[in-house]
Amino acid sequence: MLAAIFGLSGLELTDAERGFFREADPAGYILFGRNFESKDQVRALTDGLRALHGRDDVPIMVDQEGGRVQRMKPPVWPQFPAGDRFAELYRLAPISAMQAALLNAEAIGVSLAEVGINVDCLPLLDVRAPGAHDVIGDRALGEEPMQVAALGRAVLDGLAAAGVGGIVKHIPGHGRAMADSHKSLPVVDASADELERDIAPFATLSHATMAMTAHIVFTAWDAARPATLSPKVIEDIIRGRIGFDGLLFSDDLDMEALDGSVPERAEAAVAAGCDIALNCWAKMDDMTGIAQRLGTMKPQTKRRYEAACAALGNPGGQGRLDELVAKRDELLALV
Repeated sequence: MLAAIFGLSGLELTDAERGFFREADPAGYILFGRNFESKDQVRALTDGLRALHGRDDVPIMVDQEGGRVQRMKPPVWPQFPAGDRFAELYRLAPISAMQAALLNAEAIGVSLAEVGINVDCLPLLDVRAPGAHDVIGDRALGEEPMQVAALGRAVLDGLAAAGVGGIVKHIPGHGRAMADSHKSLPVVDASADELERDIAPFATLSHATMAMTAHIVFTAWDAARPATLSPKVIEDIIRGRIGFDGLLFSDDLDMEALDGSVPERAEAAVAAGCDIALNCWAKMDDMTGIAQRLGTMKPQTKRRYEAACAALGNPGGQGRLDELVAKRDELLALV
């Protein structure tokens, strides 16, 4: 199995994609707005992907956070609130905020499972820092590590209740970045002691089965390389200090924070210690290049991958979306 996640070009598989995916055997797939039109169409797409592999637990991912990062949009799917709504409620009523976050995540999970999606790139555990770039902004669950961890745990539990796995991100933390890593490489000069705040939520939730890296240079740890490409950050901080032993995805390798070709970036990320290279944009030249550069999964990656897949429920949805949203909105109305 290839240690990569690939995107798809459109609403259905092309013949070229079908043939390539069957031969390359990637670890899974990620969907974007270009892949969504109707529930029946998405279900047919995800069923087709699983048929290529002959198993039901193939990870099929999406970024469905709510707020401004939502790939499945109205009117077909509900508009979900951004993370800041739950952070605002937490300041008034922490227990109610955690319950609202759980209900919201379960509602997201139900809407995903209904169309055969079993992994969401959520929750953000980035501790928002005052004055930082708004690429995180209202997506964050707060500015206090304990609050972020508490709400993040609720999100993981809500997704799991719907049979959907959550990916904690952007480990070891994107909250201090003064630039958007989609456009350029952020450099964080905070000291190792200061960065304890950033890694605290990830350490609290280190039992999570999946995490996604940050394309950020942390000069206190490795001044030469972003976390995604840094053996030191991955081994000493993510695996060591944080204690995360789950499946580690790179963030999207098409982002402009990184140098080199996309296949070169994928090779470097896996060499640095990422388990899975994430390639979102369905460019066949990039995908074939990644397949040529990456070998089969390492034994420890295979172990983590199998554990992550085993934690995924059976996609299918519970038919409780309206009830979950109504209960969530009652709680959010407190502020």
